[in-house]
Amino acid sequence: MSAEHAEPATRAEQAAQAEQAERAVREHYQVRRWVGLVEEIWHENGPVAAVPLVKAVSGVVIRNPFAGRWAEDLSRLTAPSAALGTALGLRAAALLGGREVQSYGKGGIAGLAGEQEHVVACVTTVFGNALRDAVGGGSAWISSATKTAAAGTSLDVPLAYKDEVYVRSHYDAVSVAVTDAPRPDELLICAAVATGGRLHHRVGGLSVAEARASAGA
Repeated sequence: MSAEHAEPATRAEQAAQAEQAERAVREHYQVRRWVGLVEEIWHENGPVAAVPLVKAVSGVVIRNPFAGRWAEDLSRLTAPSAALGTALGLRAAALLGGREVQSYGKGGIAGLAGEQEHVVACVTTVFGNALRDAVGGGSAWISSATKTAAAGTSLDVPLAYKDEVYVRSHYDAVSVAVTDAPRPDELLICAAVATGGRLHHRVGGLSVAEARASAGA
């Protein structure tokens, strides 16, 4: 059977794939904890939606091997980061409960003994390509937000339509904060997904239907 017509993975297969990805993460990074957040939004002070918008964030807190020191070469974080993208993407998609992933984003926070660049090193194209595969594909670049901050600081992970970044209805974000992370010598790395655009979007711009028609979907 061709990949184009492959049957969807069973729950057992998805669980095995997730375990394999998380094992790969643990081989290359010192993991302290995984975190997850789900939002189910029915309205934004407007009409109640027939179907809610669901947003989800998956995150992992890892030790920063470069905390407290300068290093020119950050490949120790970048080279194995496909494992992070796969594991976080699978976790985030699973949090949507089987719903379609329409939007995605990525980001993270470096603890105060680290640098913003340490987070960026974890979420480059290596991470992004794996994230796309894990959530069912995507052709648009992945919006990103990174910073250095104290434990408990909120991060607004940007979201955009996964196949065309100029779809205005899907310009959005989801906020996540972990009370005890990142500690000074840690990194919090996140992936975010959503089932659609803003509930009451009505300011025009390219629509999902137009983007799909243009792409021949």
